[in-house]
Amino acid sequence: MNWLFSLVLAVHILVAIAIIGLVLMQHGKGADMGAAFGSGASGSLFGATGSANFLSRATGILAAVFFVTSLTLAYIGSNKPKTTGSLMQEPVQSQSVSQPISAAGEAPAAPVDAGSKAKEIPK
Repeated sequence: MNWLFSLVLAVHILVAIAIIGLVLMQHGKGADMGAAFGSGASGSLFGATGSANFLSRATGILAAVFFVTSLTLAYIGSNKPKTTGSLMQEPVQSQSVSQPISAAGEAPAAPVDAGSKAKEIPK
């Protein structure tokens, strides 16, 4: 299972780097105004409109792959067995202890809060 985690993590990192590169290569919304006045967008590798479609689709596909690898990493990470730790960190389960009975045979009185203003009730 460790090799699968390493493989998915490597693909995740490569896809993240590719998404960063594709986003940086894309033109912003304001770049269209500059292209209208002869900026050089018509002489690009994919043509005037072809680059936007290709880069947008490639970014969308890589974003979907990134999403799937993120979910896969979360699933693998949450189902990983616990291999570290000691027995001292485990919760201790003990049996309940009964209350001791006082010498007079009655249960001990409950402690009284010193700040309370409750009145004593005569017997």
